[in-house]
Amino acid sequence: MTERRAILSGSPFEEQIGYARAVVDGDRVHMSGTTGFDYTTMAISDDVVEQAEQCLRNIEAALTEAGCTFADVVRVRYLLPERADFEPCWPVLRRRFGDVRPAATMLVCGLADPRMKIEIEVDARRPA
Repeated sequence: MTERRAILSGSPFEEQIGYARAVVDGDRVHMSGTTGFDYTTMAISDDVVEQAEQCLRNIEAALTEAGCTFADVVRVRYLLPERADFEPCWPVLRRRFGDVRPAATMLVCGLADPRMKIEIEVDARRPA
């Protein structure tokens, strides 16, 4: 039987809505959409680039707990309410994914909270 376990970040949204930051299922890690909230303070910046940086810090914490790094990410999805906000985030995203080159998709859509300017979702494969 393969290992399946939930990784929680401490975000109150996980309890209120009923989900996990990530789920480890064997050698796969499925990360929920992750926003720019600092989950220790529940503060969020008004700046999309700062939100992107916080998203990546939140993702990195869950990847670490799953036994992965950004090098293990195979798929990334970017969700933004405003298309124009994506390009300013590219340098931040390139620092984490530029050498990894995961499959990627960007979608323009509404997010759960109007303060959210970007949400990032990743899938990773744990090293053998």
